[in-house]
Amino acid sequence: AEDARVPAWRDALAWPLLQRLVARPLLAQFGGRIRVAISGGAPLSAAMARCFLGLGLPIVQGYGLTETSPVAAANGLDDNDPQTVGRPLKGTEIRLGENAEIQIRGPSVMRGYWKRPEDTAQVLSDDGWYRTGDQGVFEHGRLRIQGRLKEIIVTSTGEKVSPADLELSILADSLFAQAWVVGEGRPFIAAFVVLDRDAWTALARHSGWRAGEDGSDDALLARSDVREALLARIRAATSGFPHYAQPRAVWPTLTPWTPDNSLLTPTLKLKRNNLAAYFQNEMERIYRR
Repeated sequence: AEDARVPAWRDALAWPLLQRLVARPLLAQFGGRIRVAISGGAPLSAAMARCFLGLGLPIVQGYGLTETSPVAAANGLDDNDPQTVGRPLKGTEIRLGENAEIQIRGPSVMRGYWKRPEDTAQVLSDDGWYRTGDQGVFEHGRLRIQGRLKEIIVTSTGEKVSPADLELSILADSLFAQAWVVGEGRPFIAAFVVLDRDAWTALARHSGWRAGEDGSDDALLARSDVREALLARIRAATSGFPHYAQPRAVWPTLTPWTPDNSLLTPTLKLKRNNLAAYFQNEMERIYRR
């Protein structure tokens, strides 16, 4: 059988052309002199990493907290796996404690919170290990963040699911602008999503779906066939997860979650408790079926 792989010489010829026509104009939007991008503070999506690397711009991800001054692990330009946060920095120790909690010890770890001994005792062990509250796993010596321990969903069947990873995968589909998954103590995972209005309009037109007489999309989004189509997109986006972690129901909306409606923090992170209160009735309907 003929080798289907693209020959190296073809890549060597194509890259200069693609660099001139595609990469350089896009990178010029960053000022034209950027040589490396650094990511931290929130998980880096695989799609974003592929985009930057495809443009020829290395993007390295790190991990740490204010209490660790702040970087504790990072990828390097010559040892970069953007799906992880890299290896512990020199002089810094990282271990996994109970429930795979990431714990950090080293000269950069704080001695304690100022005049808050009770809070200090909750996060700092007697031998200097800082308990981050994050859950992780080591892959070939590199640390991969799996989510917050307090955010881990435990279904009624005892399965544990990291909502942040699921939500990130859902958002890899441009149809979805925001995502929040639920299932704590429930028999299955469900997804609440805010649709990108332009992508939704294009999908509805292509599928022949028409809005109600009042021009509103609410009735359309409540239709079972529409929700099944949206759920199929979500399942495709989360196909790499175990079956029990893949959402089995979806509740779509076009109304964005914002800091103004108290569903996001000022740094645009999900306020999960507020979302749970806001969508309480909708959740009951999903799990009543």
